[in-house]
Amino acid sequence: MERPSSDGLPFVKMHGAGNDFVIIDSRARDGRRVSPAQARAIGDRHRGVGFDQLAEIVPDDGADYRLIFWNADGSQAGACGNASRCVAALMLAEAGTGAVRFATARGILAARHEQGGVWVNMGAPQLAWDEVPLARAVDPGHLPLEGGPAAVGMGNPHCVFFVPDAEAVPLAERGPAVERDPLFPQRTNVEFASLTGPDRLRMRVWERGTGITLACGSGACAAAVAAYRRGLTGRRVTLDLDGGTLIVDWREDGVWMTGPVARVFDGVLRAEWLAAGHGA
Repeated sequence: MERPSSDGLPFVKMHGAGNDFVIIDSRARDGRRVSPAQARAIGDRHRGVGFDQLAEIVPDDGADYRLIFWNADGSQAGACGNASRCVAALMLAEAGTGAVRFATARGILAARHEQGGVWVNMGAPQLAWDEVPLARAVDPGHLPLEGGPAAVGMGNPHCVFFVPDAEAVPLAERGPAVERDPLFPQRTNVEFASLTGPDRLRMRVWERGTGITLACGSGACAAAVAAYRRGLTGRRVTLDLDGGTLIVDWREDGVWMTGPVARVFDGVLRAEWLAAGHGA
């Protein structure tokens, strides 16, 4: 088999609880960055690689690295918990240390090895209406939408519905309608969660700019925060998603999250493919 040309673009494919990512390290790419067109092309599961989000690693003067998150439609996301954990697993191994600090659109966050896994601190939840953000001053804890969901910002907006049975929700129908509701000026991620036991939730998610995904780390954090604020759970919550189980622990210094991480394969996007109208 012909080897890829040496001037192609290397990437790593990883997933966290089925939430899958393409990771591109742009720290040594002479200032080149992923473009919206390139993100859309790589995110195409038929003509590209396919991902729920693309995580780009770039240099940062105030942290070990900076993360830029791309959705499959070419838009950017301010936060992505599972992608942060996947990249942290790579960076912890590269640095040979137990902790790293990384910059995101919402500030400096941290990740570390703890309790046998990689935990990431997603920061303090954004609970004021204008922080989420919402389009007008309403109670984020009980939005004026059918079902009375809660809004929580985790660097990106989330709308959390508590329902009797999350598996019975027509997610493909409800998700896009809520995502684009006028109450959310930046659109929103949408979670449906049901209480299945003490401090345990079953959750399904529709992600802004991507659609139905098997898991969402920031969404799990938002659901756990909303569940605690409604008195449904304690501050440490186990969440069962379509792709696996995540654990969220809302501590004094932020909302920490962990779960499974897998490095699936390494690859190179061919220079010829990149040059053929794919945002090279």
